[in-house]
Amino acid sequence: MRNVLLTVVLAVAAGVVWWFAIREDGSEAIAGQPIVEVKVPALEGATEDGAQIFAANCAQCHGENASGRNGFGPPLVHVIYEPNHHGDLAFHLAVKQGVRAHHWPFGNMAPVPGVGEDDVNKIIAYVRTLQRANGIN
Repeated sequence: MRNVLLTVVLAVAAGVVWWFAIREDGSEAIAGQPIVEVKVPALEGATEDGAQIFAANCAQCHGENASGRNGFGPPLVHVIYEPNHHGDLAFHLAVKQGVRAHHWPFGNMAPVPGVGEDDVNKIIAYVRTLQRANGIN
């Protein structure tokens, strides 16, 4: 029984590794590379400010323009983060308290010190603008 359980666990782990190591076009994913392609619309006001705050505090893991970084963090321009699934409050809580890993195999997200509520609102405006520009409403 123990060997069967071990075999199942190893098979699932291999499947997860394969799933995240191969891109949709069949090419091998490279650590640090974007996970999704993101179209960036014209930005102004709060969205432009949000882009700068995001670049300074979030892009190291979530990638340039929230495209994700293979091996580091998930893309926020993804249907998982649409407003009806992860509302704006989820972004505030993630920055303030961190997040336990539950959708992606990147590990837990730590809180982000020094990013205030107004900054998070601007980041949200930026991410939601990117999402809409990429068909995620």
